[in-house]
Amino acid sequence: MAKHSLETSRLIVLLLMMLICFSDPAVAVADQFSKLQYLKNSLFRRELLSGSSTRNNSHSALQNGLVSLYDVTLYGADPTGRNDSTDAILSALSDAFNKRPGNETLITGVYDLGGAQIYLAGGTYTVSRPLRFPASGAGNVMIHGGTIKASDAFPTDGYLIDLTPPQNGKNGGAYNYEFVTLRDLLLDANFRGGGISITNSLRITIDNCYVTHFTTEGIISRGGHETYIHNSFLGQHITGGGDPGERNFSGTAITLAGNDNAVTDVVIFSAATGILISGQANLLTGVHCYNKATGFGGTGIYLKLPGLTQTRIVNCYMDYTGIVAEDPVQLLVANSFFLGDAYVSLKSVNGVIDGVSIVDNEFSGSNGQIGIVHLDQSKTPFKKIGSILVDRNAARMMKLKSTVARGMARGNGTSWTVDFNPILLLPNRIDHVQYSVRVDNSGLFPVHTLRKATDNTVVVESNVPVSASIYVSVEQGIK
Repeated sequence: MAKHSLETSRLIVLLLMMLICFSDPAVAVADQFSKLQYLKNSLFRRELLSGSSTRNNSHSALQNGLVSLYDVTLYGADPTGRNDSTDAILSALSDAFNKRPGNETLITGVYDLGGAQIYLAGGTYTVSRPLRFPASGAGNVMIHGGTIKASDAFPTDGYLIDLTPPQNGKNGGAYNYEFVTLRDLLLDANFRGGGISITNSLRITIDNCYVTHFTTEGIISRGGHETYIHNSFLGQHITGGGDPGERNFSGTAITLAGNDNAVTDVVIFSAATGILISGQANLLTGVHCYNKATGFGGTGIYLKLPGLTQTRIVNCYMDYTGIVAEDPVQLLVANSFFLGDAYVSLKSVNGVIDGVSIVDNEFSGSNGQIGIVHLDQSKTPFKKIGSILVDRNAARMMKLKSTVARGMARGNGTSWTVDFNPILLLPNRIDHVQYSVRVDNSGLFPVHTLRKATDNTVVVESNVPVSASIYVSVEQGIK
């Protein structure tokens, strides 16, 4: 039966092609072929979905023998975007949730939906309300393959896709959702709220998504852990950089208010804040931020968890916008590139800094007056200083700052001074000194000693005048 149906579809397409050939030449050929392609895709998609099984007359899930695929157009969603498709897409979500293959669960309280797919069929859909599952407890499900745009009536505090259960739809488990994948989506918030909201969920994947025109957050993950965002693009305004309205960019592209999340290979091209993190043990790698320049009041990455940062930022590109970390504890910034006077700011809230490594980065500036790492002690000075390593960074047209420094002094006398203030990051703090003396006259063997190591200055003295060179290395932030 399926074979005959497929042959019928092919015959219809062939007849339509013949019809186009003899149609009114005044009608645009490109438009005719576009309509034909849409019909062809629709016919063959339905054949693929139905396979050899009988179609369900209630237009619910069509089985292909492996997974349940819910085509939203079969629920009445308008792929042109002209009509509101909210109810149709919500019906597809409801069917995927309620017609699960069994009662198998993932983590306690989360049903395994068997790899169900909410398929957008390459269309553009206008919605006036957030898209939610009817209750918490959905797992092993994907939404993919199209564009979702907020209508002018969309609530300004809402999110296009909201993994937050309704007030009367909580499952009582520790997590709301698990193993939900959002893939190949363009989400246009139409300056009416945000793109994706995830609440107290586990192992969520956002892959190859483009989120734009948000006023609150492009993506926000609250509670839970292991939200993975990768290969995606986010920006409040669609721009390629150097936008004349950059000063007015607002909103936050990504907010991570939970633990153990990862953002990889993501571009953030406009927002006041690129990524805001207030959870522990998060990883950022391959992130390119040019959301809003620091000079305009923007921040690329803001770490707002004083005293418990536990964040790794590796192989990132901070493009005219920098990193701010409040009371950083266990922070790694490595192998990243900072352009346009972008720098790392360590901000004192309660005066704590410990376990910080800022190493092997490249910095490029303009006038040589800005340091690669700043200590923001405007609220209170850093008083509880543990281990901190700022070293092996390279700077061009910026001031190199470090917790490890080397210097030398040469002269004929009994005292040699090396001032490390221009390079040392922490004020008035030297935890370790090592020095050597090279005397020009090999026949002399003067007695020498380290006389002073305060105010980031080292003084070495000898018992007799001598012509010599003094080589000194110092370190800060050693427990």
